[in-house]
Order: sequence, then C-alpha cells, then structure tokens
Amino acid sequence: MKLGYCQWGMPAVPLEQAVPRLAAMGYQGIEIAVIPRFTTELSTLDGERRRAIRKLCDENHMAITAVAAHSDIVSAEGEDLAANLRRLRDAIDLAAEWARPDQPGIVVSLAGGSPDEWEAKRDMLADRLGELDRYATACGVTYAAELHIGTVLDLPDKMIWLLDKVHSPTLRMNFDIRHCETMGIPIAQSVPLLAPLSVHTHVKDQRGLWPNHEFLTPGEGPFDYVEYLRAMDAAGYQGFIMAEVSFMRQAKADYEPFVHAAFAYRVLDYAFQAAGVSRDPN
Repeated sequence: MKLGYCQWGMPAVPLEQAVPRLAAMGYQGIEIAVIPRFTTELSTLDGERRRAIRKLCDENHMAITAVAAHSDIVSAEGEDLAANLRRLRDAIDLAAEWARPDQPGIVVSLAGGSPDEWEAKRDMLADRLGELDRYATACGVTYAAELHIGTVLDLPDKMIWLLDKVHSPTLRMNFDIRHCETMGIPIAQSVPLLAPLSVHTHVKDQRGLWPNHEFLTPGEGPFDYVEYLRAMDAAGYQGFIMAEVSFMRQAKADYEPFVHAAFAYRVLDYAFQAAGVSRDPN
C-alpha cells in the first residue's frame, strides 16, 4: 500500500503550493478534485494547465491517484443531469490523459440522491453507471463509485447489489470506511466485504453516528487505524490509503490545511509502522 492525500482538504490552495509541500511530508500521491469550489475546477483546465499539473506531480514523484468529479446522477434532472453526466465523462477523459502505465486512471464520484430513493431508483442508477462505465472502459479508466452517508448509496449491501448488477471489471468502489463506521458498521464487518471491491480509499476520523456525527481529521477521533490497516492488508488491498479532511472539519475556525495534512500524515505513517504493514516505496 501507499499513502496519499485528497485535495479535498485544500480546495483553495493552488496545486503549485500543495504538491511540493505534501511530497515533502512524505505523501506519495494526490487525488485531484475537479468540481466547483476547487482551484482545479474542470472548466479551468485547458490543455496547457493539464500538462503543467501532470509535470508538477511527476517532478515531485507524486502519483495522481484519482480524479474526484462528484456529481449527482440520481436526483438531478433535465439540464442539471446532462451537465453532471458531461462533467463525469470529461473527468474520465482527464483521468485517461493523466494516467501512467503504473498509475491507471480512476474517477471517483458519489451517486447523489437520498437513502429513501434506493428502491425506486436503483435500476436507473445501475443503468446510468453502466453507461458511464462503458465510456470509462473505452478510455482505459476505472470508475469508482463511493458509498456515502445521506446518499442513495449509503450501505454495503447497496454497493454490492450495484456492482453485481452492472457486473463490470472497470466499475469498482472508492472505500471511505468512515461512512460505514458512521452507520454503525465496524471494521471487522466492512473491510472483508468492501476492500476486495475497492480501487481507491479515503480515511478520516469521526465522532458519533449519522446523522448526529462529526467528521474530523485523521487522528483527532477514536478510529483505530492500526486495526484498519491490518484488516485492509489481510483483505489483499494494495492501492492507496488516502487521507481526507471533510468540509465539516474545514469549517472550524482553527483549520489550517497544511497543519492538518502534516498531522494526518504522522498519524497514518505511525499506524503503518505499528500495524506491521509495509508501504510500497515506489
């Protein structure tokens, strides 16, 4: 496994500042978000900017682990749905452009919607994800759907049903385990089920259960990263473990992105050592 950082924790920080400092901390990769609010919003990334970002990451020995293009494809309708589907296809094109032989292109997205829409809209979701997956497959990209509290895709059994329904080797999962923990599903239950389906991860910390929960920076809460890493290793996961800081945590007055990134790195690096799980140095 390797250790990376989600740009989610630095929406206003230019990558020219973020990438060198994150690399100096020891992070081995970065997930780049292309949705509104970020300095890397998709419409701002012309050909020159895309090449500059790829060069910046290469020069700092940072993999681009995924393109985050979170877009609602369940509740959105009309022009909004068309725009969201277009963003996802354009993000797939971008992931293909940034891919390397040892760094395959991955696009991460929530499904949107709400938990109570599952029964009525799950077949529609499978159809739309199947279409996006076929486009991703043609581009050599893996599409990673994310299980997330408060969305139509909020529980492991829903994710398993969806992946079985679409039944494609290039439709996989982004595994943010804190969304399982927040629903009261422990490591021992979620990891054996979901790690084998996953190509990318997020880790953060949290207190409380949904909807009365609080997301925190890795290390600020009670989550057992040593147990988690041992379980992920036992399940055969070999990809990136990605530190993430939620917008909920960023909204607090004491938030400073580089301080929290460094803190998360120390917590996770120590957890790798304490768990006896090796990190791939390459």
